Amino acid sequence: MKITRVETCGLRGATPEGGWSNELRPDDVVHTLVAVHTDEGITGIGSAFTSETLVRGAIDLLLPHLVGQDPVEVERITETLHQTAFWVGRGGALTHATSAIDIALWDVAGQALGQPVGRLLGGCHRARVRPYASVLMDEAGLMTDNLTQLVEQGFTAFKIGWWKFGRVDAATDERTVAAARTAIGDRLLAVDAGGSEGFFPGDLAWAKRTARMLADYDVAWFEEALAPDDLEGFAELRAGSPVPISGGEVLTRRQSFAPYLRCRAFDIVQPDTTKGGGLSESRRIGWAAQDLGIRLIPHGWNTAIGLAADLQLSSALASTDLVEYKTGSAYVDDLVTGGWPLDADGYLDIPSGPGLGVSLDQEAVEKYGTRPQFAA
Repeated sequence: MKITRVETCGLRGATPEGGWSNELRPDDVVHTLVAVHTDEGITGIGSAFTSETLVRGAIDLLLPHLVGQDPVEVERITETLHQTAFWVGRGGALTHATSAIDIALWDVAGQALGQPVGRLLGGCHRARVRPYASVLMDEAGLMTDNLTQLVEQGFTAFKIGWWKFGRVDAATDERTVAAARTAIGDRLLAVDAGGSEGFFPGDLAWAKRTARMLADYDVAWFEEALAPDDLEGFAELRAGSPVPISGGEVLTRRQSFAPYLRCRAFDIVQPDTTKGGGLSESRRIGWAAQDLGIRLIPHGWNTAIGLAADLQLSSALASTDLVEYKTGSAYVDDLVTGGWPLDADGYLDIPSGPGLGVSLDQEAVEKYGTRPQFAA
C-alpha cells in the first residue's frame, strides 16, 4: 500500500470562542482536517489546530516525504517529517501539520490491519473514559446556567477557564470558582487560567496565592497558571502548590516537553495531539511522564477527530483516565456520524472499530468544510 495524495479541509462557520484577547469569529479557520489517501482505497483522517493556509503550505513542503510511502510505517514517516523540518520551521506550523498527518496515518494503519488505533499504540487499558466538559468562564449567571445544563446532560467532570481569571483581582477569581463549585456540587472541577494568552498578567506570586484559594474549593488541577515558557516558575509553583499543576498545551514535540518533565514542573502534562506532533509524540510524552509519576491528560479544544485520537490515546496509556470535551462546538458534536453519547456514568466509549473508529458526517463536512467533497 502506498500514499497517493494528501488533502486538507478547513472548518469555518461555527468556530467557537477561544477566550483569546483577539477573539475568534465563527468564520475563522483555526481547525483543519487532513486526509491521507492510499492506492488501496483506504483514507485516514487527521486534525490540526492550525489554519488551513498554514497546513496547506506545510504539506506542500512535506509531500515529497509522503507520496509513495507505506502508510503503515507510521512512526518512521512521522519522524522523517520532523527530522527534515529543521531548517524550514520545525516546531511551528510544520509540526502542527505533521500532527494531523500522523493521526491520519494511524487511522490508515488501523483500518489496514483491522485494529483500533489504541491497540496499535500499546493496548487497551480501558474501554471507556470520562470526559470533562470544558467551558469558558463568564458572569456567574451565564456560566452557572451552562454548567447546570451540562450536569443535566450527564457530565460528571468540568473545567472552567480564561475570561477575567487572573486579569482583574482576587475577589473576581474566587467569586467565579465559588459559583462554579456551587453549580456542579461535588463533581470534579478543574480551573484553567489561560496563561498562553498573549501578555498574560499572572505572575508567580499570583499563582501561588491562587493555588491556595483553589485548594479551598477542592479543585482537581490548576492549569496554565503561568506563561508557557516559564519553566522555572512552573517548577517552583508545583513544588509548593496544594493543588496539582498542569500545562503544556502549546508545546510541540517531545523534546520541548522533556525539560518540564525532568524539572517536575507539572503534576499533569497536557499535550495537544493536534498540535504537538500527533499520536506518536503524545504517546512518547505519556511514556516519559509515566516513568516520573506524572499523568497525561490531553488538551482537546479542537474537533471530533482530535477527540477520537485522544480517546484512542487514553486506551493505550495507563494513567490517562480523562479527556477534554469542548462543549458547545459543532466541530466536536456534529462532525462524526453518531456523535458522542455519554453512558449512564458520564463516560464515553472508546471506539473499538478499525482505525480511529469514527466516520465523518458528510452533511457536517458540506456545511462547515472549506472543501465540501473532502474525503468523500
